[in-house]
Amino acid sequence: MNRRDFLATLSVSVLAAPLAAEAQQLAKVYRIGYLTVPSRATAGGVADTFERTLRDLGWIAGQNVTIDYRFADSDVSRLPELAAELVRLRADVIVSGANAAVAAVKKETSTTPIVMFLAIDPVASGLVASLARPGGNVTGLTATVGPEIYGKQLQLLKSAFPRISRVAVLVTRSTPLYARALPEIETATRALGLQQQLAMVRDPGDFESALATLTAARPDAIFVPNDSMFYQHRTRLAELVAKTRLPSMWGAREFAEAGGLMSYYTDLDDLGRRAAIFVDRLLKGARPGDLPVEQPTKFELVINAETAKALALTIAPSVLLSADRVIQ
Repeated sequence: MNRRDFLATLSVSVLAAPLAAEAQQLAKVYRIGYLTVPSRATAGGVADTFERTLRDLGWIAGQNVTIDYRFADSDVSRLPELAAELVRLRADVIVSGANAAVAAVKKETSTTPIVMFLAIDPVASGLVASLARPGGNVTGLTATVGPEIYGKQLQLLKSAFPRISRVAVLVTRSTPLYARALPEIETATRALGLQQQLAMVRDPGDFESALATLTAARPDAIFVPNDSMFYQHRTRLAELVAKTRLPSMWGAREFAEAGGLMSYYTDLDDLGRRAAIFVDRLLKGARPGDLPVEQPTKFELVINAETAKALALTIAPSVLLSADRVIQ
């Protein structure tokens, strides 16, 4: 290299260095909104998994992304306000939990990408046009593969306690479960040769009276399907159900961890992980309407052996051996 070429190269390098440093400083920091129905204390595990996966994908909170968390503390009336906050913050993508949270965000914006991760039947709910081609600004994950999850839960309950014949079902009026899943639960109980007893609750204040009404009818077991209000108050509800001394089947594993006897549901941590993958794709330029909605692939049966022992209940060995986790 001659002297002239060397000096030219050196000059370009000296000029490029501050420009590169300035470009790095001016690199965009993306904003992610996160809205879900339960409280932070209740749903923090899934949020932690979400943020940890983002970090593994190269999105570091405080560096190249900002994450604005909003938790409704199981008060769905707060969702419109919280959704509006996230839209006003000009989030680049908003992650939403249950149907009500997704609907609240969708009402506020038709352009900001929305990643749902706990939606139940999003097509019937009007959140997306179809699973394969969602269209619009919503994509993500469903909470279950469909209402047949309830049939599987009831089948496991019956297999664990073959002699049961009457099952009490506790549900809320305020969730999609009431409108769409009850027919599936009724079909499943009938197919298993079970009689169904139904109790509706509106808020946590109804727990004790509803369970008293159910147990007065002398059921053999209790079924508590997954619901955000039940999830928020799972410890208290598990204590009340334990007082009946009846076998019980619940939704997500956190119910069993709180003292419920058995749970079978989607692995919620896996949904949080996969929601982060959707966010990664959207921040890299994908369009939400082009990303097919995915269904869960990981389910887990959790049995609380400590609760079984306290209630003097014997679970069928075949079901016990098939459990993904046994809490001792």
